[in-house]
Amino acid sequence: MFSNCSLFRNFHISCSRSHIIKMSRLRVVDNSEIGKLAMAEGKPPKCIHVYTKTGIGTIGDKVMVAIRGEKKKGILVGVKKHQPPNIPKFDTNNIVLIDDNGTPLGTRIHVPVPHLLRTILKQRNIPKKVDYTKLLSIATKFV
Repeated sequence: MFSNCSLFRNFHISCSRSHIIKMSRLRVVDNSEIGKLAMAEGKPPKCIHVYTKTGIGTIGDKVMVAIRGEKKKGILVGVKKHQPPNIPKFDTNNIVLIDDNGTPLGTRIHVPVPHLLRTILKQRNIPKKVDYTKLLSIATKFV
Protein backbone atom coordinates (compact mmCIF):
# COMPACT_ATOMS: atom_id res chain seq x y z
CA MET A 1 0.00 0.00 0.00
CA PHE A 2 1.09 3.51 -0.70
CA SER A 3 0.64 6.18 1.87
CA ASN A 4 -0.70 9.59 0.94
CA CYS A 5 2.71 11.16 1.43
CA SER A 6 4.39 8.89 -1.08
CA LEU A 7 1.74 9.54 -3.72
CA PHE A 8 2.19 13.29 -3.58
CA ARG A 9 5.87 13.37 -2.82
CA ASN A 10 6.83 15.11 -6.07
CA PHE A 11 4.05 17.68 -6.09
CA HIS A 12 4.34 21.01 -4.36
CA ILE A 13 1.13 22.82 -3.70
CA SER A 14 1.32 26.41 -2.56
CA CYS A 15 -1.38 29.02 -2.38
CA SER A 16 -1.27 31.86 -4.86
CA ARG A 17 0.28 34.97 -3.39
CA SER A 18 -1.50 38.25 -3.71
CA HIS A 19 1.34 40.37 -2.34
CA ILE A 20 3.51 42.57 -4.48
CA ILE A 21 6.95 41.02 -4.17
CA LYS A 22 9.80 40.37 -6.57
CA MET A 23 8.73 38.80 -9.87
CA SER A 24 5.07 39.81 -9.42
CA ARG A 25 3.32 40.64 -12.66
CA LEU A 26 1.75 44.08 -12.82
CA ARG A 27 -0.65 45.88 -15.13
CA VAL A 28 0.19 49.34 -16.48
CA VAL A 29 -2.92 51.51 -16.20
CA ASP A 30 -1.68 54.81 -17.63
CA ASN A 31 -1.32 55.78 -21.27
CA SER A 32 2.48 55.87 -21.39
CA GLU A 33 3.93 54.65 -24.67
CA ILE A 34 6.13 51.92 -23.16
CA GLY A 35 3.24 50.69 -21.01
CA LYS A 36 0.82 50.48 -23.93
CA LEU A 37 3.32 48.55 -26.06
CA ALA A 38 4.14 46.08 -23.29
CA MET A 39 0.50 45.37 -22.51
CA ALA A 40 -0.38 45.03 -26.22
CA GLU A 41 2.42 42.47 -26.69
CA GLY A 42 1.11 40.44 -23.78
CA LYS A 43 4.33 40.89 -21.79
CA PRO A 44 3.33 42.78 -18.65
CA PRO A 45 6.04 44.31 -16.46
CA LYS A 46 7.50 42.34 -13.57
CA CYS A 47 8.46 43.81 -10.23
CA ILE A 48 12.18 43.59 -9.56
CA HIS A 49 12.37 45.68 -6.37
CA VAL A 50 9.96 47.07 -3.77
CA TYR A 51 11.10 50.20 -1.95
CA THR A 52 9.89 49.18 1.53
CA LYS A 53 11.61 47.68 4.54
CA THR A 54 9.56 44.49 4.38
CA GLY A 55 9.83 43.96 0.62
CA ILE A 56 6.05 43.66 0.27
CA GLY A 57 4.27 46.39 -1.65
CA THR A 58 0.85 47.90 -1.05
CA ILE A 59 -1.08 50.89 -2.39
CA GLY A 60 1.12 53.96 -2.70
CA ASP A 61 4.47 52.19 -2.55
CA LYS A 62 7.18 52.76 -5.11
CA VAL A 63 8.50 49.77 -7.07
CA MET A 64 11.05 49.16 -9.79
CA VAL A 65 9.83 47.11 -12.74
CA ALA A 66 11.38 45.44 -15.76
CA ILE A 67 9.36 46.41 -18.83
CA ARG A 68 10.43 45.69 -22.41
CA GLY A 69 14.04 45.16 -21.36
CA GLU A 70 14.25 48.45 -19.44
CA LYS A 71 14.13 49.34 -15.76
CA LYS A 72 11.42 51.81 -14.84
CA LYS A 73 9.94 53.01 -11.56
CA GLY A 74 6.28 53.05 -10.74
CA ILE A 75 3.69 53.63 -8.05
CA LEU A 76 1.22 50.93 -7.04
CA VAL A 77 -2.34 52.24 -7.38
CA GLY A 78 -4.18 48.95 -6.88
CA VAL A 79 -3.32 45.57 -5.36
CA LYS A 80 -5.11 42.23 -5.09
CA LYS A 81 -4.07 41.50 -1.53
CA HIS A 82 -6.55 41.53 1.33
CA GLN A 83 -6.99 45.10 2.53
CA PRO A 84 -8.13 46.59 5.84
CA PRO A 85 -11.63 48.08 5.98
CA ASN A 86 -12.28 51.24 3.92
CA ILE A 87 -9.36 50.50 1.56
CA PRO A 88 -10.42 49.16 -1.84
CA LYS A 89 -9.30 45.75 -3.08
CA PHE A 90 -8.67 45.46 -6.81
CA ASP A 91 -8.89 42.54 -9.23
CA THR A 92 -5.43 43.22 -10.67
CA ASN A 93 -2.13 44.65 -9.50
CA ASN A 94 -2.11 48.12 -11.08
CA ILE A 95 0.87 50.41 -11.54
CA VAL A 96 1.50 53.91 -12.90
CA LEU A 97 4.94 54.40 -14.43
CA ILE A 98 7.00 57.40 -13.30
CA ASP A 99 10.41 58.78 -14.16
CA ASP A 100 13.27 59.31 -11.71
CA ASN A 101 11.99 62.63 -10.33
CA GLY A 102 8.40 61.38 -9.77
CA THR A 103 6.63 62.73 -12.83
CA PRO A 104 4.20 60.24 -14.42
CA LEU A 105 5.16 59.06 -17.91
CA GLY A 106 1.56 59.07 -19.10
CA THR A 107 -1.01 61.83 -19.28
CA ARG A 108 -4.09 59.89 -18.14
CA ILE A 109 -4.93 56.99 -15.81
CA HIS A 110 -7.60 54.62 -17.12
CA VAL A 111 -8.76 52.98 -13.86
CA PRO A 112 -10.13 54.41 -10.62
CA VAL A 113 -7.41 55.46 -8.18
CA PRO A 114 -7.90 54.92 -4.43
CA HIS A 115 -8.76 58.04 -2.46
CA LEU A 116 -6.17 56.81 0.06
CA LEU A 117 -3.37 58.33 -2.04
CA ARG A 118 -4.57 61.82 -1.10
CA THR A 119 -4.06 61.19 2.61
CA ILE A 120 -1.14 58.74 2.49
CA LEU A 121 1.47 61.34 3.45
CA LYS A 122 -0.45 62.23 6.61
CA GLN A 123 -0.87 58.59 7.68
CA ARG A 124 2.77 57.57 7.35
CA ASN A 125 5.46 59.25 9.38
CA ILE A 126 8.21 58.71 6.83
CA PRO A 127 8.40 61.23 3.98
CA LYS A 128 7.86 59.76 0.53
CA LYS A 129 10.09 60.73 -2.36
CA VAL A 130 7.14 60.68 -4.75
CA ASP A 131 4.90 63.66 -5.27
CA TYR A 132 1.41 62.19 -5.37
CA THR A 133 -0.17 65.46 -6.49
CA LYS A 134 1.18 64.96 -10.01
CA LEU A 135 -0.25 61.44 -10.06
CA LEU A 136 -3.62 62.54 -8.67
CA SER A 137 -3.90 65.35 -11.21
CA ILE A 138 -3.93 62.94 -14.16
CA ALA A 139 -6.43 60.55 -12.54
CA THR A 140 -10.01 60.79 -13.77
CA LYS A 141 -11.86 58.59 -11.26
CA PHE A 142 -11.44 57.94 -7.55
CA VAL A 143 -12.64 55.09 -5.34
